[in-house]
Amino acid sequence: MKKRILALSLSAAMALSLAACGGGDSGTQPSGSQETSGGGASTTEVANKDKPLVWFNRQPSNSTTGELDMSALSFNEDTYYVGFDANQGAELQGTMIKEYIEKAIADGVEIDRNGDGVIGYVLAIGDIGHNDSIARTRGVRAALGTGVEVDGAINSDPVGTNTDGSSTIVQDGTLEINGTTYTVRELASQEMKNSSGATWDAATAGNAINTWSASFGDQIDIVASNNDGMGMSMFNAWSKANGVPTFGYDANSDAVAAIAEGYGGTISQHADVQAYLTLRVLRNALDGVDVDMGIGTEDDAGNVLTDDVFYYDEATRSYYALNVAVTADNYQDFLDSTVTYAPVSNQLDATAHPTKNVWLNIYNSADNF
Repeated sequence: MKKRILALSLSAAMALSLAACGGGDSGTQPSGSQETSGGGASTTEVANKDKPLVWFNRQPSNSTTGELDMSALSFNEDTYYVGFDANQGAELQGTMIKEYIEKAIADGVEIDRNGDGVIGYVLAIGDIGHNDSIARTRGVRAALGTGVEVDGAINSDPVGTNTDGSSTIVQDGTLEINGTTYTVRELASQEMKNSSGATWDAATAGNAINTWSASFGDQIDIVASNNDGMGMSMFNAWSKANGVPTFGYDANSDAVAAIAEGYGGTISQHADVQAYLTLRVLRNALDGVDVDMGIGTEDDAGNVLTDDVFYYDEATRSYYALNVAVTADNYQDFLDSTVTYAPVSNQLDATAHPTKNVWLNIYNSADNF
C-alpha cells in the first residue's frame, strides 16, 4: 500500500514542472553505447551516465547483509536516495502504543480488561527476516519494556504464546501510571506466513487473533501489528467488536478511517514528503541549482521543508522523510492520501523553470505489504 500511495503522490508532485514520460534509462545499465576502434583500441561511451539519478523507497543494499551499496548511491555526483527512516518509525509506533495506554488510564479508561494488573498485548509479525518487520517488533518491545537484548540488539523473534510470562525471548515490562504499577506482557506473537509461504499475510493474522482470543481473549488488552493489512484483519475479526485498541503501520486508507471506529492508531511514512523530495532533488539537479533548494532552503515560490519532517544524511547521500503517528487527534488530516504536502505545493514559474522529462521506474508495482 505504501508504494501505491507514494506513486500517487509522485504523480501529484509533478506540479513542480517535472513531466514523467518514457525515454532514457535510470543510468544503471549502459544504453545507446558507442564503440569506436582505431589502432587496436576501443572506447565505450555510456549514455545517461551523468544524468541525475534518485533511488526511492528501496535503498540500494546487500539483500543478505543489509550493507548499503555505496557504489550505487554514488553513481555520479547527482545520485541520491529518498525514503523514510525505518528505525524512527518503529520507535514511534512503540511510543504511540505506550502513550495511548498511559493517557487512557490517566483519563479513567479501563485498559486492563480483566483487572489482573497485567496489560497484555499480542503482536502480528510480518516477516521475521525483513528489516522493517524486525525494526517494528523491536520498537514495540523497547517502548513497552518487554524487549530482551541479544548481542546488543532487542530480540525480534516471535514468542508463540507467553500467557504465563515465562518466555526467555521477551520479558515482562512495567508502567507506573497515577501511582499504580502495571505489568506489561507480550501474550503471544507469530510470523504471519500462510501455507503458500507468503508473509505479511492478513488472513493469517485474522485467524491468529481468533485462535488467541478463543484461548485467552480476556487477557488481551492491546493488539499490535507490523502493518495495517494485518492490523485491520485482526481489528475486523475480533478487536473492533470487543473494544480492544489495535495499532498498525503504513497509514493505509482503511486503517486511518477505522480510527473513528476504535482502531488505535497507525504510522504515516509521509509518502507525500517522499514524493516531493524525490522529484525536487531531480528538479534541482536538472536546473543546476543547489540540491537543498526548495528543501531546506526556501525557493522563489515559497516551497520549503522544516527539519521536523525530513533530514539528510550526507555520508549515504540519503534524504529521509520522518514518520508521523496518526491517532484520534489528527487522523482526519490523513483521510485523503492523494493530497500533496501543503508547505511544498506551490507551483514554480514555468518560464524560469521549464518542463523537464524524467524516467520513473517502479521495481514492483504489485508490492502490497
